[in-house]
Amino acid sequence: MQVQFKDVTMSYGDKEVLEKINFTIPEGKLVSILGPSGCGKSTTLMLISGLTYPSNGQIYFGDKEVTKQDAVKRKVGMVFQNYALYPHLTILENIMFPLKMEKMPKNKRKERALELARLVQIEEQVDKKPKQLSGGQQQRVAIARALAKEPSILLMDEPLSNLDARLRIEMREEIRRIQQETGVTTVFVTHDQEEALSISDEVMVLNEGAIQQNSDPITLYHKPKNRFVAQFLGTPVINTIKVADHPELLNRLRLSEIMKPEVQSIGIRAENIKVTTIESEALLSGIVNHVSRVGKDTTVYIEVNGHSLVATNLGVIPEEGTMIHITADIEEIHLFNFNGKVIELEAVK
Repeated sequence: MQVQFKDVTMSYGDKEVLEKINFTIPEGKLVSILGPSGCGKSTTLMLISGLTYPSNGQIYFGDKEVTKQDAVKRKVGMVFQNYALYPHLTILENIMFPLKMEKMPKNKRKERALELARLVQIEEQVDKKPKQLSGGQQQRVAIARALAKEPSILLMDEPLSNLDARLRIEMREEIRRIQQETGVTTVFVTHDQEEALSISDEVMVLNEGAIQQNSDPITLYHKPKNRFVAQFLGTPVINTIKVADHPELLNRLRLSEIMKPEVQSIGIRAENIKVTTIESEALLSGIVNHVSRVGKDTTVYIEVNGHSLVATNLGVIPEEGTMIHITADIEEIHLFNFNGKVIELEAVK
């Protein structure tokens, strides 16, 4: 089922949580809604579910408008960060519960529940009670229960936030597998960029009630549309350098005279920084003030005129306290204007 928002606005009193947002979630895809706390992620999910209605705008499932249709009629499945399992029921009974409410015959609902238990790989736990299961296993049960009624759309609101780091990685891979096996359109809300980028077909970045960018994970990371997206994605955070602090940058980047007045700052990701031994070829020069080694990864902190830059995997590990000259390929440098929007690169050849 395709989901479409047309000029959807959501207000609580005089506070606008979402402001005229437009997007389409393609049928059969896993789309993540990513952003900081309070940006409107969960509100968007609630609007899709029918648990709340927009102040203005229209919501479509396929060709059908569902703006004022309630959650039951929309036929969506929901998975929350708290598993909300019935503690007195067995795992099998928990999965069967939505089907029992639909008055499906007992033998059919048991057959369907066992099928889903196999899908989420908890078939050996079906006779246990929820308290006997780990957090990851309980989340599998919650997913199976949400899928029991064969929903047109599966909605997941921060489903992994209560799990430890290793289990989160395992479960996000499982969610991707389950989504691909079932083909159900899935909307996954998270504030964790790694989760969103690793499992999604598309990622929609929200901030302050507005869509900042909506694209596939690779484009989102390598071709951000504005400074917010560039800074929100990536670890370490992208190096942002103000041109006013380093006016020589504009000449060293060999930008056209037309472009120079438009550039307020540049962004360079840590992994794109390179070392050069020729000072005249460097974008910037600075002092290495710290080198951090964690396993195979080395992070170098460079002080440039009172500002700290971060570089990873330089190839050479410089000594702390030494001068270093750094550069980057022009295609991997992001130019931001005074409104924080990306300027398309037109370097002089």
